Amino acid sequence: MFKKVIIHTKKSIKFIVLFAISVFLIVGAIAFLYKPTYSVYMNGEQIGYTEKKAELQHKINDYIESGEEENGNIAFVQVENLPEYKLCLLKKDIVANDDEIYQKIKEQGTTYYRYYAIADSEEEKQYVASFEEAEQVVNGLKEKNSSNLEKISIIEKYEENMQELATAEEAVTNLYKEPVQTVTVAKTKTTGSVNTSLTTSGGKANIGISLARPVSGVITSRFGVRSNLRKSSHTGLDIAASTGTPIGAAASGTVTFSGRKGSYGNMIVITHQNGVQTYYGHCSKLYVSAGTQVSQGQTIAAVGSTGNSTGPHLHLEVRVNGVAYNPQNYVY
Repeated sequence: MFKKVIIHTKKSIKFIVLFAISVFLIVGAIAFLYKPTYSVYMNGEQIGYTEKKAELQHKINDYIESGEEENGNIAFVQVENLPEYKLCLLKKDIVANDDEIYQKIKEQGTTYYRYYAIADSEEEKQYVASFEEAEQVVNGLKEKNSSNLEKISIIEKYEENMQELATAEEAVTNLYKEPVQTVTVAKTKTTGSVNTSLTTSGGKANIGISLARPVSGVITSRFGVRSNLRKSSHTGLDIAASTGTPIGAAASGTVTFSGRKGSYGNMIVITHQNGVQTYYGHCSKLYVSAGTQVSQGQTIAAVGSTGNSTGPHLHLEVRVNGVAYNPQNYVY
């Protein structure tokens, strides 16, 4: 009996050794013939392979942030669909095609330029490259006591095509209007006061509170852009993230809406102080209800793709007294 046990044990050990050798040989053969890589998909279609996923995505992110043109007025590049990666084993004789993948991303990219319009009575008259130059124009008109000061405003523009830009000095000359004077008992009264506030939602309002990022991710659609998905300019910022990613409150406040709302899908609205509201759209789950007091960073919802959406992301809006402002003036 004891001998049978010994024989059986030896056979088991021999089997384990043979099995381990077989596994080692198989793994070795796979390692010799194949290499781990990533299969890249866009819109559900395979477009190639990459061995350097992080490097390729970093290059794509840089392109989205600033484009490739030598133009300081590029605000960003709008890319409707970002690539998806799936780990796979690839035969070693198949070559990765990172450059071709990058070119395909560029082919669907739309470059948006940022510049500033100087409007007179809400009609755009002159265009300058920066907000600093726009302020110089307003100050220049103020120094010359131009009669149209009350009707002058600055509008932040995000467009696919840039208007012809003027220098601040040229804009002042073209916008200047002689002061209107009224004579009363030999005294001359000059009218006019400057309105330096931004009349459109592209500007930056002093909201009096500090906002934190609700979620981390890649910005896929910026404020002010147009798309086939919407009839008007984008009133918020889209941040791509995986479904279920927690969304934190940008600041403390009171939840004044929690539910489904048209193209926003599942949405949370938080009302803060100073007339400030933040919107969180396309959520997969809502964790707080209307009337709830929340603190900054508290989880209020989860990223999703409900409503008018092509993929999981957070649609973030910042509104002041009902007017939408560019969230990138405060976060991201």
